[in-house]
Amino acid sequence: MKVLFIGGTGTISSAITKQLVEQGCELYLLNRGTRNEALPVGVNIIKADINDEDHVAKLIENMQFDVVADFIAFEPAQLERDYRLFKGKTKQFIFISSASAYQTPLSDYRITEGTPLSNPYWEYSRNKIACEEYLMKQYRENGFPITIIRPSHTYDERSVPLGVHGSKGSWQVARRMLANKPVIIHGDGTSLWTMTHNSDFAKGFIGLMGNIHAIGESVQITSDETVTWNQIYEIIADALGVKLNALHVSSSLLAACSSTEDYRGGLLGDKANSVVFDNSKLKRLVPEFVATTRLDQGIKQTVEYILAHPEHQTEDEEFDIWCDKIVGVMDAAVMTMLE
Repeated sequence: MKVLFIGGTGTISSAITKQLVEQGCELYLLNRGTRNEALPVGVNIIKADINDEDHVAKLIENMQFDVVADFIAFEPAQLERDYRLFKGKTKQFIFISSASAYQTPLSDYRITEGTPLSNPYWEYSRNKIACEEYLMKQYRENGFPITIIRPSHTYDERSVPLGVHGSKGSWQVARRMLANKPVIIHGDGTSLWTMTHNSDFAKGFIGLMGNIHAIGESVQITSDETVTWNQIYEIIADALGVKLNALHVSSSLLAACSSTEDYRGGLLGDKANSVVFDNSKLKRLVPEFVATTRLDQGIKQTVEYILAHPEHQTEDEEFDIWCDKIVGVMDAAVMTMLE
């Protein structure tokens, strides 16, 4: 199979890249080359900026692919570019959408591919919905062979997956845990969530590649394991070998106290809601799919990796100060009520 990935080095795509090379796939990555140092031997690099459409068109002029997948498209204009570049050049075009595109708030906590798409809280999600609509239009009207994949919260060894963290990643939360400082958990921590290790996601993704039954379809790929946010943070603290000092704060308050759009979108539009994914469709299309990395096992691997690799321990003083302010606000509110 001859495959082209636009991107190929991110959290989701890196595991797919690794597994495809191990399987002997003829894999090409089209990217700017800024994160290619860890790629496995055997990957073919097309060094270019996908936004330089004319240049890319010349580079792939005489190439045909079985599968093209874009991991870094977030707006319809980027898919319009992809359509111009790859129509007639691939048997399958895969777009990575997002489970955050699903109806928010949900009318039913069980999520299938038939769950309506609507998210008034997060522009990122609305853009993904618009991308899906554009691609389905091209499939219906022009026969463009698309497959839409909706991942949920997917993680790898390079970053601890969390609900509330700063713009520089999640390491600062781990530092707070190690220092026994209060760690913010949105809501009361009892809402349901699903986290998927990228190696498991890759198995489902690869099973959809070249799959004629996936053409024109939308498919979600997640683990079947459901946990609460309290359990998630307890698992992380346990992997760090410390006792969790949790502070529960409402998601609406966190969003109101933050100047960033992400807390409104990432919490109210996503993580504050309970989700349980029904992967029946994926398992019909890929009968051998099963997510085998239990969350406590995956988190332990991630924590061990980060502790052994200081380059992934990025401090975030601004976020730490913000957390301390939230702690102060909550403590003051309690003291006021006790007066």
